[in-house]
Amino acid sequence: MAYTADMNQENVTVPQQAPEPSLDLSAPEYYINRELSLLEFNRRVLEQAKNPETPLLERLRFLCISCTNLDEFFEIRVAGLKQRVEIGSAAPGPDAIKPGDLLTAIAETATGLVAEQYRVLNEEMIPALDREGIRFIRRGEWTDRQRDWLCDYFRREIVPVLSPIALDPMRPVPKILNKSLNFILKLHGNDAFGRPVQRALVQAPRSLPRLIQLPSELPDTGSSDYVFLSSVIHAFVHELFAGMEIEGCYQFRVTRNSDLYVDDEEVDDLMRALEGELTASRYGAAVRLEIAEGCAPELADYLLRHFHLESQDLYRVDGPVNLNRLAAVYDLVDRPDLKYPPFTPGVPAAIRGSDDIFEAIRRQDILLHHPFESFAPVMEFIHRAANDPAVLAIKQTLYRTGPDSPIVESLVQAARAGKEVTVVIELRARFDEAANIQLANALQEAGAHVVYGVVGYKTHAKMALVVRRESGRLRRYVHLGTGNYHPKTTRAYTDYGLLSADEDIGEDIHELFLQLTSLMKMPRLKQVYHSPFTLSDRLHELIEREMTHVAEGGTGHIVVKVNALVEPEIIRALYRASGAGVHIDLVIRGICCLRPGIPGLSENIRVHSVIGRFLEHTRAYYFHNGGAQEVWCSSADWMDRNLFRRVELMFPLNDPAIRDRVISDLDVYLGDNQQAWSLAADGRYSRVAPPPDEPARCAQMTMLERWAEST
Repeated sequence: MAYTADMNQENVTVPQQAPEPSLDLSAPEYYINRELSLLEFNRRVLEQAKNPETPLLERLRFLCISCTNLDEFFEIRVAGLKQRVEIGSAAPGPDAIKPGDLLTAIAETATGLVAEQYRVLNEEMIPALDREGIRFIRRGEWTDRQRDWLCDYFRREIVPVLSPIALDPMRPVPKILNKSLNFILKLHGNDAFGRPVQRALVQAPRSLPRLIQLPSELPDTGSSDYVFLSSVIHAFVHELFAGMEIEGCYQFRVTRNSDLYVDDEEVDDLMRALEGELTASRYGAAVRLEIAEGCAPELADYLLRHFHLESQDLYRVDGPVNLNRLAAVYDLVDRPDLKYPPFTPGVPAAIRGSDDIFEAIRRQDILLHHPFESFAPVMEFIHRAANDPAVLAIKQTLYRTGPDSPIVESLVQAARAGKEVTVVIELRARFDEAANIQLANALQEAGAHVVYGVVGYKTHAKMALVVRRESGRLRRYVHLGTGNYHPKTTRAYTDYGLLSADEDIGEDIHELFLQLTSLMKMPRLKQVYHSPFTLSDRLHELIEREMTHVAEGGTGHIVVKVNALVEPEIIRALYRASGAGVHIDLVIRGICCLRPGIPGLSENIRVHSVIGRFLEHTRAYYFHNGGAQEVWCSSADWMDRNLFRRVELMFPLNDPAIRDRVISDLDVYLGDNQQAWSLAADGRYSRVAPPPDEPARCAQMTMLERWAEST
């Protein structure tokens, strides 16, 4: 680490300098554009697919993730920007890039990313997989027996669900589903009615698998040989247009605006309004057209005109138009040697072997660090509460839970048992709206009180409250987390979760739930801070306190680990703190709009991004506080939406052992020289490399080893 080898040391030496009063902290050159920063994050994900140190099938998975990320970027960010440009409300952000210029910059950057994705697929991934006996066999490489089998498959499994459509003035391009696989054909000849036909369209239903596994009993065919559905349709599409000459057949995919818009204050029933929006969003405004590399220009122009897109919205691809469908190979191929080694999550000693989780929590606060530690204690906490006769009430927020959630099952069970169950469900959790509507219905049918959050504010806080009668009095138990109550993502995302019976924290969470259900004002909380009310102000106070310590001759040190840093006032506060001599370490997985390393402004700020096996999702804030160190965990990133347009929670880690453990964790991440990237003032990231005299250090591997030793 550049400034300190251990954050537990009180005497941290920090280079100090006088603040530069002439600097305009609002100057656009001090801010990185958030959209371009998000694309840079996706570039770092793509780099994992190129890293030979990463197991081969994991590299393929990273390639697919980079495609999925780019899809969502266009569906939400580009779609929103285009929409604002159309209505004339797209004001520049702190970076002052005009919306039109930003769309051009996005197109240029995304075009390069897409080209690199397909280069990696064709030049690196496919040859490497082939060497391991996992083959994607192209049309020109099919043997006669393979071709015969695929022709039969086409006639038997594909033709019955296809509806080829000849295009003419009476039958224009039909509705094209968001991100679906389609083919546009250039034809020559006359139809059955003697009329000339020039174009046709074939849509591939989503029910068809995008990868077809060849039977290994065919000659010259291995057990892991695959053919793309697009190749099969392309090879035999002539059978759908008898008597016509096919001059060209090209796959394409349209990405549409998938952001749901519901005016909360104008609808009487939010759930019903969202259900209508979910259906409509499949055919939102087009924002991107992907098409096969060799597509005839006149066909590409025809589609651009139909979808009201510009030339910069066209992306030519050298391979299947939907790379993320290749992710199926990861599960289809049983090759543990080409994947990350499996691991068993640890269980804290405070819980291990205990028959009574409530007794364990009463003894001491318990911190869980997922996925290195198991999520099972959280599910057990809710399950025991649902079945414990002493438990009177359970209150919980749900943002994302996944299908068949054990936690939702426990809540349903508790409600049916007559316990007071209150669940605050965020129906507008992006891409999980349909699932959340279903679980809301299930909970209501069981008798739970279901609240859909707060009008105009997404409920993003992750908290559960259990009220239990013990020895004639009521005691509150809480679980507070940085991540969702989703058992699957807790195996893939890093998150912290705190189990506590602290009376002040329990009372604060009780008050928070009362506000979420009654919408009334509440007294000032004792331990926790929440947005949109007190969280932002408290963060500014904590940053300014570090400046005060430096001004008084002491040390200032801030460490923040979040997914994104965007909010301009927070960035300006960090700039002021840096200028005052506060040392600031930022571990930011994705978007970072702050420019580090600018002399006189941010030269005391370092920005790291760690991209590895697990998606970094923990949100933790450290403040040196003159040696009286404080550590907070939160559901909130440092973005405008989290601080002002969502219900978020920040809670302290009061137990000294837990606090020191998280400080140690942060120190491990700051010392990563294997999967870390460093941000420069120009907005570019470079991979951190260990100096010749330093050992290799990987934060995620260190965590895995730490918990393997403790179990």
